[in-house]
Amino acid sequence: MLDTGHTAWMLCASALVLLMTPGLAFFYGGLTRSKSTLNMMMMSFISIGIVSLLWVLYGFSIAFTTTKGHAGLFGTLDAIGLKDMGGIHGAIGTYATGVPDLVYVAFQLMFAIITVALISGSIADRAKFGGWVLFSILWATIVYFPVANWVFNFGTTAATDASGNILPGQHLGNGAASAYLYGTGGWISNRLGALDFAGGTAVHINAGAAALACAIVIGKRKGWPGTAMRPHNVPSVLLGAGLLWFGWFGFNAGSALQANRIAAQAFLNTMIATAIAGLAWVGTERLKDGHATNVGFASGAVAGLVAITPACGSVNTLGSMAVGAVAGGLCCLAVGLKYRFGLDDSLDVVGVHLVGGIAGTLLVGLLATDKVTGGPKGLFFGGGWHQLLVQFIAAMSVLAYSFTVALILAFLVHKTIGFRISEEDEMTGIDLITHAETAYEFSNGLGGSGSVLGAQRAALSVEKSGADA
Repeated sequence: MLDTGHTAWMLCASALVLLMTPGLAFFYGGLTRSKSTLNMMMMSFISIGIVSLLWVLYGFSIAFTTTKGHAGLFGTLDAIGLKDMGGIHGAIGTYATGVPDLVYVAFQLMFAIITVALISGSIADRAKFGGWVLFSILWATIVYFPVANWVFNFGTTAATDASGNILPGQHLGNGAASAYLYGTGGWISNRLGALDFAGGTAVHINAGAAALACAIVIGKRKGWPGTAMRPHNVPSVLLGAGLLWFGWFGFNAGSALQANRIAAQAFLNTMIATAIAGLAWVGTERLKDGHATNVGFASGAVAGLVAITPACGSVNTLGSMAVGAVAGGLCCLAVGLKYRFGLDDSLDVVGVHLVGGIAGTLLVGLLATDKVTGGPKGLFFGGGWHQLLVQFIAAMSVLAYSFTVALILAFLVHKTIGFRISEEDEMTGIDLITHAETAYEFSNGLGGSGSVLGAQRAALSVEKSGADA
């Protein structure tokens, strides 16, 4: 039976999660140099188009259908094109009680979109747009959709016969033959028993590991690390962080799949952890470098959002404060390691999303309380070491799979159509070369402004002087 309250909340949550991708575009766009801003933002926006198409064609089917023979690793193509997806979930206890299945399809689509977009920050200023498009298609298909099955496909308790067939009457509310939606679920959520409320593994560890692989394959920006490559528009960074923070309430609280107590807990945990993480980052920054920066607070807030994502439905409010404090301080220190290892992770995707995702996932094993989860407990609440071990296995499995496959895919793209622009194009500016646009109007030196030639001369002049464009 349709529950209009739950359905309305899930529609709103889906829209909030979509807003996160434009928010990411502003956040990443402000962190880059001015001559790469539009390309950086376009890499996020094109992800909306690419992943939406793939999700309808086969992505949802791979992520949310199961068969016994696949051992909880990936689904089938039985729901290709979203056929027969017109019923109401919850008729016999599937994903979200009383919510139309197409609403759930839309909600999970938004997760897939932003996960792909997150990777792009590690290769800012130097990636071929066509190479990024091809990599996105391949990575979403081979990595994200199966991993979403592992983590988000919780299976069902539908009654079956001895052969595993759904018994008569055990179908979705519209009477469609939708037995393909039922199964044992993904191995991480159903078999391993890891707790990941909103995607610390499937989204952040997954994207962070792929970002690491892409940064290794594509190499360093020209002049890095000797040339300072500071954010060109801090207000854009703050705007992007604010939009991410706002949209993340749909990301985390929406993952309750109902407007209920656990959604309220996830909402408050998200708010508290994010605020504390911002404070922890600027505090660490002040002690380490002597300054507390706007970019630092924004980055800390994002680190807190990342870390609380897997934990928001498992920890209490005090636990969320601990998650935020650990994430803010740890990620602040982690982003500096790229200089030690010579890894040009342009916008610190590895330091924030991979490290933050691992931290949040492991902290569940310490801080989960049965008063929130309704069952599993972490080490600090009398649950022993079991849940921490389970969380570790989940995190490392996703990291290893995503990194290995992304490394292979990035290498193949690099050796076929190319994954990096030329040095000359990098100096000129990828916005101008690839998109024939610039983010800002430049004087052409002859009294006019806004011409492509003027923008090109300005960019070249600044680059040759050794300053940031």
